[in-house]
Amino acid sequence: MKKITIQISIPEGLDFQALDLARDPGTGGITFRLDAIKRICAASEIDPALLLESHEDNVAGLIVAWYTEHRARGGDPDPVAEDLIREALAEDLLGGGISHQPGRA
Repeated sequence: MKKITIQISIPEGLDFQALDLARDPGTGGITFRLDAIKRICAASEIDPALLLESHEDNVAGLIVAWYTEHRARGGDPDPVAEDLIREALAEDLLGGGISHQPGRA
């Protein structure tokens, strides 16, 4: 599968906390506010389906990139985002394609 790179724009005044990133303690799944992602898509002239109706790595990549920029600008740490990054790094070390039990990366 061919990878593409897209340029995104975070709308003025939209902070990472607006994503309301959380992990469901029962399932380990990640939840977030769709309206925050849709605002980014609108500002970036990106079809939201590219992120929300395709492989989960697409929206996860956006979240991690946004979080990285958030931290680079002095933003507070987010435990769920930190956990996602650790999980992705662990998967990469093992060749990818492996999902770890949440909080066990």
